[in-house]
Amino acid sequence: MKKCHAVYLVCTAAMIGTGLGAAPASAGHMTHLVLPGQSIQKAVDAAEPGDTVLLAPGTYRESVNVSTPGLTLRGMGRDTVIKPSTEKDPDNTCAEGGNGICVVGTNSEKLKGVTVSSLTVTGFTRTGVYSTATDGLTVRNVTAVRNGIWGIAQERSVRGVFRGNTARDNGDAGIFVANTITAEEGSQDTRGTIVERNQLEDNRIGLTVRRLRNLSVADNYVTGNCAGVFVVGDENKPKAGDLMVRGNHVVSNNKSCPKTERLPALQGSGIVLTGTEKVRVVDNTVEDNSGDSPLSGGIVLFKSMVGVTGERNEVIGNRLRDNAPADIVSTETGTTNTFNGNTCSASRPAGLC
Repeated sequence: MKKCHAVYLVCTAAMIGTGLGAAPASAGHMTHLVLPGQSIQKAVDAAEPGDTVLLAPGTYRESVNVSTPGLTLRGMGRDTVIKPSTEKDPDNTCAEGGNGICVVGTNSEKLKGVTVSSLTVTGFTRTGVYSTATDGLTVRNVTAVRNGIWGIAQERSVRGVFRGNTARDNGDAGIFVANTITAEEGSQDTRGTIVERNQLEDNRIGLTVRRLRNLSVADNYVTGNCAGVFVVGDENKPKAGDLMVRGNHVVSNNKSCPKTERLPALQGSGIVLTGTEKVRVVDNTVEDNSGDSPLSGGIVLFKSMVGVTGERNEVIGNRLRDNAPADIVSTETGTTNTFNGNTCSASRPAGLC
């Protein structure tokens, strides 16, 4: 077994504190323990593929760049808190970008198998956890609170897993997954990305899925946002879609948010599809979403902001009530979208319930 490197490193078999042990050794991998006041980045830089950087409870004021494949960055629950540093560090690209934790691969090689779990990231001007060019990133049991734009965000990545997180009071989306944040490109195949069992509350939008295909949005609790779930496409090819929105509880997303360059003012939107194809919205509970936005309503199909219609979307077996202006709203002019087996009392146009 490798030797421990410094005070913030502990061998996998060593005891941490009183009665708490590190994870069992696996193929010689190590656990690097970081205590409050010590540097997370130094431990991450010292780690090798497959190692774990374990953060004790307490507050850490820094941004962390992760570029080692197979690394696990794990706290000990919500009391492990990462906040912005009070000092400038121009060499820290994550901090300079306004982000808390950055998991970043390259254009030529995606960063594989990283896990971020069991910690709180809060107060960053841009994003709590940001990732790009990754393969198989897992973000689990992370609390992302009061970050300036997104709680948890990912672009140009495949096979991501976002499970059991809480994203609250973030400036834009609690969770944001996209093909690319800046460029105009067709939708990307995520190869089975999963967004499930998250609690998304009091953000501008609970979850945004932008220009992506082949993923699952399942069993999330989405409440108190201006809009609950957005699946967004546009004129680029291939279209956004070929994905599942299933088993989510989307309730009382009635906060009011002003318009932006891309969207009108938002209030009272449950699940919105705009400019998408072959999205299946199945077995969701959508209640008490009410507003005066063009996008208000329980489940809303809306022609995209650049005039692209939705095609072959399916809205099946959902339970809707007390949404306004209606439980199901479709402003689409096409005839290929289908509505079957939904329990609801009002739709626009009539006949969709």
